[in-house]
Amino acid sequence: MDHPKPKVLPAGHHCPSLGMWALEAGSVRFSVPPSISRNSAMVNEPGGHGGPNPCLEGRSIGRESSMVSSRCSTRGLKPERHERLREKMRRRMESGDKWFSLEFFPPRLAEGVANLISGFDQMGAGGPLFIDVTWRPAGDPGSDKETSSMTIASTAVNYCGLETVLHMTCCCQSQEKITCHLHKAKRLGLKNILALRGDPVGDQWKEEEGGFCYAVDLVKHIRSEFGDYFDIGVAGYPKGHPDAGSFESDLKFLKEKVSAGADFIITQLFFEADTFCQFFKACSEIGITCPILPGIFLIQNYHSLQQLVKLSKLEVPQQIKDKIEPIKDNDDAICNYGIDQAVSLCKKLLASGLVPGLHFYTLNRTMAAMQVLKRLGMWTEDPRRFLPWAVSAHPKRWEEDVRPIFWASRPKSYIYRTQEWDEFPKGRWGNSSSPAFGELTDYHLFYLKSACPKEELLKMWGEELNSEESVFEVFTHYLSGEPNRNGCQVTCLPWNDKPLATDTGLMQEKLLRMNRRGVLTINSQPNINGQPSSHPVLGWGPSGGYVFQKAYLEFFTSRKTVEALLQVLKKYEFRVNYHIVNVKGENITNAPELQPNAVTWGIFPGREIIQPMVVDPVSFMFWKDEAFALWIKQWGKLYGEESPSQKIIQCIHDNYFLVNLVDNDFPLDNCLWQVIEDTFELLDRPPQTDREMEAT
Repeated sequence: MDHPKPKVLPAGHHCPSLGMWALEAGSVRFSVPPSISRNSAMVNEPGGHGGPNPCLEGRSIGRESSMVSSRCSTRGLKPERHERLREKMRRRMESGDKWFSLEFFPPRLAEGVANLISGFDQMGAGGPLFIDVTWRPAGDPGSDKETSSMTIASTAVNYCGLETVLHMTCCCQSQEKITCHLHKAKRLGLKNILALRGDPVGDQWKEEEGGFCYAVDLVKHIRSEFGDYFDIGVAGYPKGHPDAGSFESDLKFLKEKVSAGADFIITQLFFEADTFCQFFKACSEIGITCPILPGIFLIQNYHSLQQLVKLSKLEVPQQIKDKIEPIKDNDDAICNYGIDQAVSLCKKLLASGLVPGLHFYTLNRTMAAMQVLKRLGMWTEDPRRFLPWAVSAHPKRWEEDVRPIFWASRPKSYIYRTQEWDEFPKGRWGNSSSPAFGELTDYHLFYLKSACPKEELLKMWGEELNSEESVFEVFTHYLSGEPNRNGCQVTCLPWNDKPLATDTGLMQEKLLRMNRRGVLTINSQPNINGQPSSHPVLGWGPSGGYVFQKAYLEFFTSRKTVEALLQVLKKYEFRVNYHIVNVKGENITNAPELQPNAVTWGIFPGREIIQPMVVDPVSFMFWKDEAFALWIKQWGKLYGEESPSQKIIQCIHDNYFLVNLVDNDFPLDNCLWQVIEDTFELLDRPPQTDREMEAT
């Protein structure tokens, strides 16, 4: 198909002072990005500036995609990424590798959602097999509200990369409504359902007209309407359901749910290991063979224990009551006791040989669960990643393994802006004249905004800014980790809501010098030439491989600095690629118009080269809009209208340039530091007289 081509404008267009330097630089182009449709295709072609050429076959990305498939894919990097939940369970059971899973519930207020998503990221680092999200009938659970069960579960899958089980109940829902919810769940990338009857809204269960009264009917309906698409879990009750006539009759109902198509069982909470062991043996005796996961309740305060016992209609053992009563008004003491009690219970369960894994009811309090898991030796945080960016667990993104580097610190934004793509780059990005990036206008979305409250951001970024140098200080404190004038550590910036990447420490001193001088870095990576993939800081991908990187810097800086930088870059024309752009889209670059530059790649045994990060010139123009907008949307909005602080941020937004630099000679020492030093030296020279300028 034909693609719109960038308009090449005369040198100096819209930017006369930079135009003089650009003309002298030789191959520099000034361009305005093409008008790009959401539904345009992005076509891969062989070749790439300075990077490896791992695949000779490409494929197109977007709605008009080719049927030709790339030979490279992520499947070889991490096969379990493609496995269904029940397959993951089976593999772990066969290997004897115990797992853990975590339950969360949607917060009642929108203010709590960002913190919950931050908790997902935090707990995801420990390696849960899956998380599950409860269904709250009173909270419009199938809607698009921030606090709905559907939205929270979808966020966990798409933006946090977590295998996620969505609870679904029969309560207050017709068969038609349930079917609609299941179709929506499938469309959002959810593949697992925990099928429950649900608790009645009042004291007594009320039958919904055209609905289901029992979980077994819901399981049958899912299998009838969706076949084998969903993996289905059901609830088990170690002491029998309180509404069942007997323990034996409740086991019979559980067997019916498994026979109807359930793949695994998660039990109601219990307090003693023998309770679960007896239940497990009773299930085995009637022919239930699917995985049965014990539900572990962490006692964290007296009130939550009372509430949960009331809902579940369980009796707390006397020995636990005796421990709790004397400390019921001391939350810290109860929490510590709850951790000790959970560790003891879990150790007994694991020693029984009957449990394949442990399922924790977190009550959205992640720290206690993390402490229990660490004490059990089940917290398996691995600093290495199988790709150097955060992945999505949506099935349609399973084979995605290439992204532009610009969103390295804002992966949720990248996923949001590419959510309408039908296919994603595999193996290589290719020649991309029109990537179909969606517009990012909703900076308030809970999974894109900072988890820090406004008051905390002001303490970090300055309750009052006096000059542009005040902004420089914020960047340097973020890099150094030293407290600012308020005695507060700067733990995030608008372009990065997380602590510094570990490899930043390798460049810290040089980055600090740059930022103190107003070269405000928002993304960087060191050059790497064949480091083992097992390297604790730089490694990614399977063991036994080697990883490579070109040095990369991305920063905001003033027009004056850009003018000096362009003079310096003439000496590095054949080694350094650069893009320099301001908020108006005035773009200076020496890179090929539509050709991406591979800046990260890896070589692994028995696999083709993987190049997961590129500098793509067209994508950079989309990123530019987002990067500049963050000055206003996340920093400037903290201050009053027309206040001096807001005016300083606005001035930077309006007048600074966004620059990226790539040193293509990755086997040599990184030359970008020298480029910056030469730029500072040029800036520090005394201004030339008219006679000196004429002589020059």
